[in-house]
Amino acid sequence: MATRPVPLGGTRLAGIGLTYRLDLALAGLLLSVAGGVILMGIITAEALYPATYATGTNEISDLGGTRPPAGIVLQPSATIFDTSMVLVGLLLAAGAIFVQRAFRLRSVSLPIGVLGIAAFGVGIFPGNTGAPHAICAMGTFLAGGIAALTSGRVASGPFRLLLVLLGMITLGVLVTYLLLGDSHPMTPLGVGGIERWIVYPVVIWTIAFGGFLAGRAPSQGR
Repeated sequence: MATRPVPLGGTRLAGIGLTYRLDLALAGLLLSVAGGVILMGIITAEALYPATYATGTNEISDLGGTRPPAGIVLQPSATIFDTSMVLVGLLLAAGAIFVQRAFRLRSVSLPIGVLGIAAFGVGIFPGNTGAPHAICAMGTFLAGGIAALTSGRVASGPFRLLLVLLGMITLGVLVTYLLLGDSHPMTPLGVGGIERWIVYPVVIWTIAFGGFLAGRAPSQGR
């Protein structure tokens, strides 16, 4: 397992141990909260959507604004969703900093940081903005799947397999849908259902990995 070794003993070393524990705890807290915010943000925006909204036919981003040329923006769902995404982006970006401080592995922290930046962009550029939104949304899909895969480097046993599996589901559904389009075997779920098979594994990973990091923060320096 790749972690920063922190030996015991001495005032200076104890200080290093405290920093390590804080880095893990903050990284875990920020990631878990980010996952909770986007999950509850989507649920709330869906519940308050003032028009017909179906998870099979509507994309998640329709909550912030539908694609051009219609570009329909409905409140209060748009504000709830966009604000949630901006907050999630900031939380993930901050969490990536503490993940890097704890593990010194850019292969783990960088995808999380990119995921945060892309999520922030989704909130700033809702679906009705067209191309900017599409770029940011694709960034969240790709970075989220990669982040789940690479996070397995700091886990072990069955939990590592779970993290990798979540990343594989996201990337697998995304890539096969891009290649197969309407002939994809999950087409009966609709575009909204397929998108949720891409997004929700990342949301689950964010909460699970965050809890794992927070739980690993030892009570004594090591």
